[in-house]
Amino acid sequence: MDHYAAADIAGRADLDVVLRRFYSAAFADRRIGAFFTEIAGTDLEVHLPRITDFWERSLFRSAGYRRNAFAPHAALHTAREMTAADFGRWVQLWRAAIDGLHSGPNAERAKAQGERVALTLHKRLTGAGPGAAALTRAGDGRGFVPLAALELRAAGPLA
Repeated sequence: MDHYAAADIAGRADLDVVLRRFYSAAFADRRIGAFFTEIAGTDLEVHLPRITDFWERSLFRSAGYRRNAFAPHAALHTAREMTAADFGRWVQLWRAAIDGLHSGPNAERAKAQGERVALTLHKRLTGAGPGAAALTRAGDGRGFVPLAALELRAAGPLA
């Protein structure tokens, strides 16, 4: 049987499509949408080149991202606490934005990196130390996953 195989993420143009797909879902999401729309007031056309730089550097070591990625998240967390479930939903939407469009080593690395970023931000924002083990499980080569993401994955897609 001949199956369509999605191409891997190959560069900035692919990242742009993934990120637009992700932000479209995130802005509309009941759980985390307000962080982007109401609290941060994200202007996607301003934000997109910066976040694409972040992901291009993360995946390909080719962009010049030099910003402090933690500071804006700390400001959001101060305005409204970001919970493990919020980060779990972010991970779920991030993975969904990639799945169906891309498959391959870069796509898998992007998903794993997204999970690591979510976990790291959650730990830094909440001051979670050694006790944070309750929030995570060891990955199987794909990084660490917030417990909330595992619960959301198990529950399936949200309407």
